[in-house]
Amino acid sequence: MKLARCAIIAAAIAAVALAGCGNKEAAKTSATKQFVIGMSQCNLGEPWRVQMNNDVKTAAAKHPEITMLFKDAQNNTTTQQSQVKEFVDQRVNLIIISPKEALPLTKPVADAVSAGIPVIVLDRKVEGDKYTCFIGGDNVKIGEEAGKFMAKLLGGKGNIVELKGLMTSTPAAERHDGFMKGIKGSQIKIIYAVDCQWLEPNARREMASALSRFPGPKDIDAVYAHNDPSAHGAYTAAKLEGNGREKTIKFIGIDALPHEGVAYVRDGILTATFQYPTGGAEAIETALKILNGEKAPKNVTLGTRIFTKENVGKGGEAL
Repeated sequence: MKLARCAIIAAAIAAVALAGCGNKEAAKTSATKQFVIGMSQCNLGEPWRVQMNNDVKTAAAKHPEITMLFKDAQNNTTTQQSQVKEFVDQRVNLIIISPKEALPLTKPVADAVSAGIPVIVLDRKVEGDKYTCFIGGDNVKIGEEAGKFMAKLLGGKGNIVELKGLMTSTPAAERHDGFMKGIKGSQIKIIYAVDCQWLEPNARREMASALSRFPGPKDIDAVYAHNDPSAHGAYTAAKLEGNGREKTIKFIGIDALPHEGVAYVRDGILTATFQYPTGGAEAIETALKILNGEKAPKNVTLGTRIFTKENVGKGGEAL
């Protein structure tokens, strides 16, 4: 009987202890700050941007205190301006924006910061410095490395087609400037250049025009595309309308998504692709620092890698 009574008392003490622990955990959970982050993506028509959103979602999902609100500007600058204002009106805790264009999004971002809402600018810059943090790759360096690779690939001379991104966005301008720096001193000539707005159908159409304008089998030695979809569009045009010229023209792109650019290199479609990280995980990491009152860097520059047939199986090579 005495043993039974002791057992009951012990069980009661254990139950109280467990209840106490549970209350502490509940209190801890309820005390955790909750944050709402609004993200405006310039468009979801590019695979790279879909990947960026997925990277943000994956990183945010690891933090239950974060609630994400995603908006797709559908490649419309006016829409994106309105989206930033909507987030400000909703009083979200922080805004992440990947701008369609630099200048038109500068004021909305500055207005949000003035309203006391931190803004992380992802991938494409805005004018000035009225933002909380910019995260992106070094597009000038990537373009320059692509230019150096092209010069070496072609032995210092040749005719190329440049399929540009949206030239009112900073990455496209910087990828062009960097490339020109990379080929400086060589005899490489850009014989056809056009703004394809990052879109594969545009690149395919423009490459078809280039092939028609320069019909000789040795008129075009290579294509430098500002992103992998454009490089793939150029390859497709050469294969379908170039009488076998896809076999003689070299194609170089930028982005290096595993299922896109890297796969194209592995399949022999592209000669090389240069990685441009999405910055999605870094955006959430930086957002948490800012929201928790920690100091975050004004600018975060992401690294790059080159993928060629020789190193693609090893995960590329850091530059």
